[in-house]
Amino acid sequence: MKILVINAGSSSVKFTLFNMDDKTVMAKGVIDRIGLNGTEFNYNNYRGEKLQKRLLVDNISEAVEGIITWLTDTTYGVLENSRQIDAIGHRVVHGGEKLTQPTIIDKAVKAIIREYFELAPLHNPPNLKGIMACEEHCAGVPQVAVFDTAFHATIPEYAYLYGLPYQLYNEHKIRKYGFHGISHKYVSQEAARFINRPLEELRTISFHLGGGSSITAVDCGKSVDTSMGFTPLEGLIMGTRSGDLDPALVLYIMEHMKMDVAEINDLLNKRSGLLGLAEIGSSDLRDILSARDSGNRQADIAIKAYCYRIKKYIGAYTAVMGTLDVLLFTGGIGENSPMVRQIVCKDLEAFDDFGIILDPELNATGNNRLCEIQSTRSKVKILVVPTNEEKEIASQTMQLLQS
Repeated sequence: MKILVINAGSSSVKFTLFNMDDKTVMAKGVIDRIGLNGTEFNYNNYRGEKLQKRLLVDNISEAVEGIITWLTDTTYGVLENSRQIDAIGHRVVHGGEKLTQPTIIDKAVKAIIREYFELAPLHNPPNLKGIMACEEHCAGVPQVAVFDTAFHATIPEYAYLYGLPYQLYNEHKIRKYGFHGISHKYVSQEAARFINRPLEELRTISFHLGGGSSITAVDCGKSVDTSMGFTPLEGLIMGTRSGDLDPALVLYIMEHMKMDVAEINDLLNKRSGLLGLAEIGSSDLRDILSARDSGNRQADIAIKAYCYRIKKYIGAYTAVMGTLDVLLFTGGIGENSPMVRQIVCKDLEAFDDFGIILDPELNATGNNRLCEIQSTRSKVKILVVPTNEEKEIASQTMQLLQS
């Protein structure tokens, strides 16, 4: 079975074509800067052939058309025609309470995705455009939506409700939804497989650390709590997002700094987090670590605040699950920053009588590969698990169509 995975964003479309018979990647790439001057197309296939081109692409429909054209190209393509694609799996950010499983896309499903535009205004609209483009250029190919919120549908009501009038939940569905669910599901499964333990027996804390970051408590394979909330702004300090803060602070800033809704939204989502704390003009952790190593105090404080916020969740989520078996790091930072992993795990040797102890050498060499990095004295397994959301989407798509 050949499955094309599409991740359509506001200005880019990422794609991966899988041969699910042997779980190999036939081709992958991205069309970036859609609708802007100098749209960039990057493509590589299983033969090792690579393409980098500048194209004129005005919209997502044209991007998908271009992807199909190159997948079937006589020189660089890997398919004879688009009919060889057995299914298309789409990453859709928000499925709300109505779409909590991988779902075959039809008119009703598209209507629900549209209904949640208000909850995910930056993501669901381009996700739906990607679906409609595939309908246009791959007519008749089954399409499946895999939702980033779906893994968190098992969070109990008492954990997803806010301390607000219940009427707001009833009428407006204001609650915690959580995000990065496709990633958290994939890496928790991979960790269980790697240590040869049934997922249904493990209590796992999954750290997805990147430009956007979240933490999930996975109790016997099910998400029981997660750090992101109604939006991806809640929780950890991130690259440019503030994470948790006193809600009244928003009102204070708006009043005293004369900000309107758009300005406060821009402040909290695009000018805060590591970018705002470090004040070096970059949200990239590598730049901030370099500045810290050069003696920049502000960068040092930013790193400490970032790791402190992460560390608190270990205690909170261990208490929620009652015990802890696995601590795993994924995402661009989680997979590639030994320093962050070291700071987060520091001084947890006697934590809750379990012991969370890194091996310094394993941690230093544990970047970007599936591996254990804990000391032999650590009772909790500590893993680096590279995430692969595209592979998880393809797997869920295949499972649904074969069921």
